[in-house]
Amino acid sequence: MGGDEQRTMNLPIYFDYQATTPVDQRVLDVMLPYFTSAYGNAASRSHAFGWKAEEAVDTSREQIASILNASSKEVVFTSGSTEAINLAMKGVGEMYGSKGKHIITCLAEHKAVLDTAKHMEKQGFEVTYLEPDANGAVTAQQVAGAIREDTILVTIMWANNEVGTINPIREIGAVCREHGVLFFTDGTQAVGKIPVDVEADNIDLLCFSGHKVYGPKGVGALYVRRRKPRVRLVAQMDGGGHERGMRSGTLNVPGIVGLGAACAVAQQDLEKDMAHSIAMRERFEKRIFEALDHVAINGDEHSRLPGCSNLSFAYVEGESLIMGFKDLAVSSGSACTSASLEPSHVLQSMGVGDELAHSSIRFGFGRLTTPEEIDFAADQVITAVKKLRELSPLYEMVQEGIDLSTIAWTGH
Repeated sequence: MGGDEQRTMNLPIYFDYQATTPVDQRVLDVMLPYFTSAYGNAASRSHAFGWKAEEAVDTSREQIASILNASSKEVVFTSGSTEAINLAMKGVGEMYGSKGKHIITCLAEHKAVLDTAKHMEKQGFEVTYLEPDANGAVTAQQVAGAIREDTILVTIMWANNEVGTINPIREIGAVCREHGVLFFTDGTQAVGKIPVDVEADNIDLLCFSGHKVYGPKGVGALYVRRRKPRVRLVAQMDGGGHERGMRSGTLNVPGIVGLGAACAVAQQDLEKDMAHSIAMRERFEKRIFEALDHVAINGDEHSRLPGCSNLSFAYVEGESLIMGFKDLAVSSGSACTSASLEPSHVLQSMGVGDELAHSSIRFGFGRLTTPEEIDFAADQVITAVKKLRELSPLYEMVQEGIDLSTIAWTGH
């Protein structure tokens, strides 16, 4: 890529769409009046300011219900997916705990689910943690095999936030329905990115966040099924009885308006957005695999989110690699916890070794990604990997045909 193209391109380039997304201008335009002129409290029923806010909230419920194929009465507003996960899991646990105290989830879930499950274990619940396959997926057969007489909830994410693998949600939901067990799915990475249908997919509870779908941060929703079966929850916050008693607190009207508008835009542009993200991902991966060896795709190569590419670059440490391309905003396959650098729990659950997990980078592409940015990024990645591998004695040995499995060594 020539220097002129680099100078006109805005740097750094954002490739972390699984972490968050920019607010779409169409969404922002709808939100703005609710910060300044239409600033009423949606619970104020005695004047026009409150009525206008309530009307806006109702419109947003309809927009969210539409993208989920749900009823607007099944939409509960929250501050985001983490709160919604806590409300769903703990709310079900408290409501149905007399029927049983067994919950099923997966080791590759988001920490919001895993940490909530750990908390519930301290409250006397028993949790079965299913192991995903090498692609990060859980099968309906695994879920069926884990269901017991005292199972009250299965919680399996729709699409993995790190590797993008899409689980067979419809089949898992059918198994849960057959056994009379409630099914909750973390749809944070799925809603607005791939088709979602709570009726066809046999879902009882589903959560997602605005900031993953080109809406604002600090707002999300929990879908709670009202019929066949009717799902009841014990509220986790008391005071005021908002959201039909399930989630008290003054509604974030501008955020809710933005969440609804983001869903409306996503539903309208779903096929176009999917095709664009897939094209960007394929363009990027083609460049990488043509130029580099010893690169692996983490996750299901075929059944994954359109805009997610999690790659392991053997013989290169991920944090060093990220430092090698300062003009790209990406995520490492490792997370800083206390003083140590731990490999991703998702990659570990998939059986990826620590060395390869430490060499993993997640690239996220989305609505605003351009082919020029893809080419620029690919050039930076290729250059950085080659440079770091020149410093790697292990890579040099591999190039010379030496079998590393015969060598005893520690560290990375």
